Amino acid sequence: MLRAVNRVVLGLAGAVLVCAGGAVLAAGLDLGVPSWWPWRGPDAVLLSESARRRWGWVVVIAVLAAVVLLALGWLLAQLRRPRLDEVLVDSRDGDSAVLRGRALEGAVEAEAEAVDGVSRARVRLTGRRTAPSARVSMLLEPHASPAEALSRLRDGALKHARDSAGLPSLPTEAHLRAAKHPPRRVT
Repeated sequence: MLRAVNRVVLGLAGAVLVCAGGAVLAAGLDLGVPSWWPWRGPDAVLLSESARRRWGWVVVIAVLAAVVLLALGWLLAQLRRPRLDEVLVDSRDGDSAVLRGRALEGAVEAEAEAVDGVSRARVRLTGRRTAPSARVSMLLEPHASPAEALSRLRDGALKHARDSAGLPSLPTEAHLRAAKHPPRRVT
């Protein structure tokens, strides 16, 4: 609910800013503007001479840049996929239970780190509580086979998580990185 309200407010603020900018541009290009609009025609200025002397262009530009950066940051925060707080588990008796998302992430991480050649694993669940998806980041030791690590992840940790939560599927995006080892001296 909060996310929807947040997006509506962001959309309205964007629409107001686009309309105001369009109206100022229309007045600057000497196109038709309403009679109540404060700037009419290409000779009208947004800031009077006294306001420019008092505040200075540097302050005006800095404030506008800060507003644009804050708006862009807010927009990017809206587009970020949030972490899943809970997963709806099918208890196979007609009812359902709720499992904490962090608990399922921790179980998958622990099982993935137990795979030979995986030194560290991080799991993040996203999506809806009835249809979650996973993002797995694994750090592989230099001797590890990426194909084997992926197949063990798929057939082990992810299959167990999917089966224990009663999920029909658990789409997963896996990111693998090789761990750097210290240089060895050859004699």
